Amino acid sequence: MLNRRTFVKSTAALAFLAAIGNAGSVTAGIKAKKTVLLCSSWQTFNIGDIAHTPGVLAILEKQLPNVDVILWPHDVANGVKEMLEKRFPKYKIVQSEVDIQAAFKKADLLLHGSGPSLVGRNSIVKWVKQTGKPYGIYGITFPGVYAAKNVTIKATPLDIDLVNKAAFVFFRDSISLKFAKDNGLTCPIMEFGPDGTFAVDLNNEAAALAFMKEHGLEEGKFMCCIPRYRFTEEWLAKGKNRPFNQQHVDYNMKMKDHDNGPLRDAITAVVRQTNMKILICPEDETQVALGKSLLLDQLPEDVKKKVVWRDKYWLTDEALSTYKRSAGLFGLEMHSPIICIGQGIPAVVCRFYEQSTKGFMWKDIGLNDWLFDMDEPAQVEKLVPTVLSIALNPKAAKAKALKARAFVQKRQKETMQTVFKSL
Repeated sequence: MLNRRTFVKSTAALAFLAAIGNAGSVTAGIKAKKTVLLCSSWQTFNIGDIAHTPGVLAILEKQLPNVDVILWPHDVANGVKEMLEKRFPKYKIVQSEVDIQAAFKKADLLLHGSGPSLVGRNSIVKWVKQTGKPYGIYGITFPGVYAAKNVTIKATPLDIDLVNKAAFVFFRDSISLKFAKDNGLTCPIMEFGPDGTFAVDLNNEAAALAFMKEHGLEEGKFMCCIPRYRFTEEWLAKGKNRPFNQQHVDYNMKMKDHDNGPLRDAITAVVRQTNMKILICPEDETQVALGKSLLLDQLPEDVKKKVVWRDKYWLTDEALSTYKRSAGLFGLEMHSPIICIGQGIPAVVCRFYEQSTKGFMWKDIGLNDWLFDMDEPAQVEKLVPTVLSIALNPKAAKAKALKARAFVQKRQKETMQTVFKSL
């Protein structure tokens, strides 16, 4: 028989499980006054890096509505802070040392947000030294270095130590998870956890609609395409202050047509065989010019008439409002496709050896048919037919995108249960 204390505990546990299973959020029906300090916002010259933060904030907002959240950003310049404050007015952003120290006292858990690696390692070290409180890592690639051929991938001793001592680590691709397990990392909870960008829901409807009207783009009747070099020429980005690298330039010149030629072929096929237009657009600042030089200028004249080149960089909110009105996206980037799938829009990812393993998350969410390795000729040959099939069969493509999104959303809820337990 149950005594009173055991009965109360059992009843509370059942109520907790019922709340998780039957309601929309992890904390539904539970008045938990806890605080999460989100360490995120790595840079602003790339709409994908911007999107990490509002994505994770949206997941926290939906799944942990009774938990306070404070954002500790690395970079929210260039209009990003204002964009975040508009979407998340109840969440405080701390940047001064005084506000950071106050957040350290209030917060129960530090959550390292999504990123290309353990970007905020120094922030975690500071948190641990000053508070001794737990921390978790959410949606990263690990160790996040280039996965080139014949290169032995290693993690630094600091990163290994921080992963081992975390309350939990969610890796955004299965290759990273396998790396951690194969290398004997000992964090008690290591699982697949999708990139936070999937949940981003920022919008700038007015800007998107105005741009579409100006350029004759109709909802559902255009596809988006993003070019890139193997190595991003970050010295061209405002505020990056990265040194010029002639070796990277030389390799980019060598590979530019190999990588972007198939995109031009796909654009040509879609324009000539369907009623779709193409929008060439950037994911980072440096890709604006590439859209013209690598794609638009080299297209046949009859194709150019149905292609729009975006000649200015944009922020994540306008990009999302545009993507969600498209019939799909393809190109050499990762986070614009993630934004699309988060909206139920079909998206094709093309990757290459010089990138980290993040692209393999497409396999992890059931979109292997939409993932192409540009260093594998047999896969490159399938790119044009795949993009064309999305344009010709939009309903089937959308159903596939929605299925992937449903899987991601399920994992988001499951990962937030772990975050909540760690509080």
